[in-house]
Amino acid sequence: MTQFAVLDALLAGAYESGISVAAVRELGDFGIGCCDHLGGEVLILDGEVYECTVGEPPDRMRDEQILPFVDVCRFPAGEPVVLAGGGLPEFTGRVEAELVSRNLFHAVRVDGRFASLRVRITPRQHHPFRPLAEVTSGQIETVLEDARGTLVGFWAPAIYQGITVAGLHVHFLADDRSVGGHVLDVRIGEAQLSMAAYSRFDLRLPTDAVFLRTELTHGEDHRIVTVEGGSR
Repeated sequence: MTQFAVLDALLAGAYESGISVAAVRELGDFGIGCCDHLGGEVLILDGEVYECTVGEPPDRMRDEQILPFVDVCRFPAGEPVVLAGGGLPEFTGRVEAELVSRNLFHAVRVDGRFASLRVRITPRQHHPFRPLAEVTSGQIETVLEDARGTLVGFWAPAIYQGITVAGLHVHFLADDRSVGGHVLDVRIGEAQLSMAAYSRFDLRLPTDAVFLRTELTHGEDHRIVTVEGGSR
C-alpha cells in the first residue's frame, strides 16, 4: 500500500500541498484520504475517487484535484466473511480476529446494511491553516439509520501511530451516493467483510515549503484518538 503525507503533519497544520487524483489512480483502486484544504473526506472504491464535502452529496473527483493525505492500495478479490449485528467495538474485534498479523497493514471493506452510522465531514480551511484538532472541532456530523453502502478503510499497526491512524480507520459511502464521510460510530446490520494484508508500505512525503520547515515530533496519541477515532 502507498501513503502520501503523514497524519502528524495534518495535526501540525502542514497540509499546503498534495498528490493529484490522477497519480492516486495509478497507485491503486481502494483507499481513503482527505480533500484539499481538509475540505472533506475521500474514498477510493472500485477505482473511483469520491469526495464527501459539506452541503453536497458525494461526487467523483477530477484527475487534477489534490489530496493532502491518502492511503491507497490494490484490493484483491477474495472470499468475504459474514457480519451480523454489533457496534464499533464488536466490529473492530472481528476485524482484528481476521488479521494475518498485527504487524502488517490491512485493507478493510464492508458491504451491506448498517443499522446506524455516525459520520463526519470537515469544512474547507483557509489560510492560515489550523491544526487538524481545531478543524474537527467544527466538523459536520450526520447520523444515519438503516443505511446501505460500503465501509472503506485500513487497520494499521500500533507502531505507525502518527504516521497514520493506528488501529481501525474507515470511511462510509452510501450505495445511492447520497451521503458519506469519516466513520465515528457504526452498528452493523447485515454485511460482508473483506480484508487484505500488505507487507510493503510505501511512504511519500510532501516537499512544499511549509512541510519542509515544520519539524514533526510525535506526541499526539490522545489527539489522534479524539479526532480520528482510531482504535488499537
